[in-house]
Amino acid sequence: MRGEIVIAGIGNTRYGRHPDRDTVSLNVEACRHALADAAVDKDAVDAVFVKTPSSAREFMYGQKVSEALGLQPRIAGAWDQGGAANITLLTFAAMAIMAGQCEIALVCYADNPKTGSAAHFARPRGNDAAYGWFSTAAGYAMIHRNHVDQFGTAPDAFAAVAMACRRNGAANPQAQLRAPLTLDAYMASPFVVEPLRRDDCCLISDGGAAVVVMSARRAREMGVAAPVPILGFGHGQVSWDLQARSSLTRLPAVEAAAHDAFAMAGLSTRQIDVAQIYDCFTITVLATLEAYGFCAHGESGRFVRDGALEIGGALPVNTAGGLLSETGMPGMQLILEGVRQMRGTAATQVRGAKHCLVTNQGGTMHTHSSLILGA
Repeated sequence: MRGEIVIAGIGNTRYGRHPDRDTVSLNVEACRHALADAAVDKDAVDAVFVKTPSSAREFMYGQKVSEALGLQPRIAGAWDQGGAANITLLTFAAMAIMAGQCEIALVCYADNPKTGSAAHFARPRGNDAAYGWFSTAAGYAMIHRNHVDQFGTAPDAFAAVAMACRRNGAANPQAQLRAPLTLDAYMASPFVVEPLRRDDCCLISDGGAAVVVMSARRAREMGVAAPVPILGFGHGQVSWDLQARSSLTRLPAVEAAAHDAFAMAGLSTRQIDVAQIYDCFTITVLATLEAYGFCAHGESGRFVRDGALEIGGALPVNTAGGLLSETGMPGMQLILEGVRQMRGTAATQVRGAKHCLVTNQGGTMHTHSSLILGA
């Protein structure tokens, strides 16, 4: 399948606050922009793949979005895999196209926890809530603490991730948070769940984003101006929650996804020019770098020093700001920025970039999906 499927169009809403909007209308707006970007009429779309919103789950949500779009697709449905779902849905679309089950697919996601409900992220975690385990942040705080205890990872390593994302977000006119971050400001930021500081944690955001997916052949026939080929993808998951895992810093779900994506693409990590790495928390980026093999297990703290993640560094990361600065709406925005980098149209463009890695993450490192794009 390498290079046989392309992302033909991308689109998004404004990110931040949408107090007067529901998730369906945000999805519709993002899809409209993506279709316009691809110069594709909506009536040509015969598949709609939607990530379910975390803030308010709805029955038959894929059909509801399709109806609002004015479509009668051959395939439509919603999927939940946490933040890993967007790449997964894109690969479902690719496989359906290759199997002849559809020709042009919309893949979209919208949510409104900023002005709706963020209770999903703050909920108690089973019986362990009696001991203080509340919220998504608490689980990642355990992983963060474990990394520090095992490897002596210093605060400046976590700060390096946050500072790189915030610097890129400050240069992105679409970013929700356009404020660069210094090491002193990071160290002064309050703890949310110790050892996680405020600036280790992603944003809470309303918004929507979408992509148009089709075969490379169909894109040529339709004269799509800037299709971006999908070179590889992969998936992985771990079913056990944190307290049942043998290790909190080794990530079998990430390793499985990475292996399959790079094998399909026929590439190595040395050939990745830019990466959009899921950054719900700074520890997620450090652990992901290790699991993908950009550095050895436990060595990410050293790897990210001296500007390695910055534009011009060894591995520029989250060039639009990621979840830490562009929008906390998880996952799809990273795909959009990967497309922009491969087109050469990003606000903070990595010069000469030919290969982009995009990662999505769900739960507390439960699910993982990988995508490799080419120029």
